[in-house]
Amino acid sequence: MSVDTTHITRSALSNLPTCDDIALTHSRKLQSVIRDAIASAGGWIPFARYMEYALYQPGLGYYNGGATKLGGSGDFVTAPEISALFGYTLATQVRQISDWVAGQNGAADILELGAGSGKLAVDLLQELERQNCLPRHYYILEVSAELRERQQHLLADKIPNLKTRVSWLTQLPDQFAGTILANEVLDALPVHLVKWQGNQCFERGVTWVQHDRAGEFAWEDRPIDNEALGMTASALSRLMTPEQQVDFSYISEINLNAAYLMQTLAGILCSGAAILIDYGFGQGEYYHPQRYQGTLMCHYRHHVHHDPFFLPGLQDITSHVDFSALVAAVENTDLSLLGYTTQAHFLLNCGATEILARTPAEDVQNYLPLANQLQKLVSPAEMGELFKVIAFGKQTTEPLIGFAGGDRTRML
Repeated sequence: MSVDTTHITRSALSNLPTCDDIALTHSRKLQSVIRDAIASAGGWIPFARYMEYALYQPGLGYYNGGATKLGGSGDFVTAPEISALFGYTLATQVRQISDWVAGQNGAADILELGAGSGKLAVDLLQELERQNCLPRHYYILEVSAELRERQQHLLADKIPNLKTRVSWLTQLPDQFAGTILANEVLDALPVHLVKWQGNQCFERGVTWVQHDRAGEFAWEDRPIDNEALGMTASALSRLMTPEQQVDFSYISEINLNAAYLMQTLAGILCSGAAILIDYGFGQGEYYHPQRYQGTLMCHYRHHVHHDPFFLPGLQDITSHVDFSALVAAVENTDLSLLGYTTQAHFLLNCGATEILARTPAEDVQNYLPLANQLQKLVSPAEMGELFKVIAFGKQTTEPLIGFAGGDRTRML
C-alpha cells in the first residue's frame, strides 16, 4: 500500500473563494464524521464511501447541508437553470413517450430522479400544459430533504395550479409506466477510484494523516477486495496496450452505483422510456490512455478543481459518465437501447429552434437572451458536445424523435 498526502498543492487552491466561519465550522463537523468513519473502519475507507459522506451525509453533506448549489449564487449551473428552452424542448420527447404508453396502458406518468432546484419540473409541466398533454402524476425522487423543500416552494410559486399533480417519493416505485428522467444525476453518484499499475489493479481509498495538532485526508491504494469492482477493473484492462500494462500507472473511476441504478430501472419500468442526460463518453474515450488521471472534478462557487478533500460538504464532487457501462448493465434485461447522441442533436431533433421561434426575432429584448441561452445548450464549446443523451425503453412502438439525427451509438 502507499500513502499520498500531496493530492493537490496549496497554491493550486489559493485562487478559490474563501468561506465564512459558519461554513468552515460546518465543513469541519463533516470532516470529523468522516475521520471517525475512517478510524472505525481500521484507518481506511474506499473513496466511494468518502464521496457518499461528502455529498449525502444527513445535515452535513453537500446535498443535505443547506447551501445554495444551483444557479449564479451557487456552485454550478445546469441546463434547466440556463434556459426554460431545455424543459420546453424535452417536453416534445416526453409527449411522444406518453402517447405510446397511453395507447397501451391508458395512462402515462413522469418520474424525475434528483430534480435539483425543481426548475426542470416547472418548465416541463408548463409546456405539457400548453400542449394539453399533462401527465397523470409527476413523481420526484429526491434523496436530499433540503432540495425537496426548495422544489416544493418553487413549484408552489411558479405553477400553483399544477402542484397537486406532483408527488415526492423516498424510494423508487415497484412498477412504473411513462417517462423516467435523470438530468445530471449519474455524475453525482459515488464512484470507486481504481489505479492500474503495470498488470495489477488497486483501489484508491482515503485515510487520515495526523500532523502534530492538525491532520489531513490522504490517498492510500490497497489491493481490491470488492468482487464486482475487481471484475470490472480487470475487464477494463483490455483497453490498455501490452506496452502500457508493463509499465503504466493509470487512475480512473468505476461507477458501480450507476450500473445498479440501471438494473433497478430495468426492473421497475414496464412500459415507456428512461432518458438520462449527463456529461461523459463511451468506454473507449472514457478510459483513453491520455486520460490517465481520470475525470473526477469538484465544483465550488463556479470554480472547477480536482481536490475532493477541499472543504468537504461545501463543494460538489462529480465524475463523468461511462455510457458504455450503462448499456452493459442492462444487457441481460428486457430494457432496450433506444438512442445515444449529443445534447445538441437531441435538442435540435426535438425542435428547440422551432420553440425559440415562438418568440419573434423582432422582439429583440426577449429573443436575444433566449437565442444566447440556446447557444449555450447546443454549442460544441459549451454543453452541446460534452453532454450526451441516452435512452432505454420497453414496449416502444416507434423511434424516439430525439435521436432522429446525430446517432452516436457507434461510440458505445
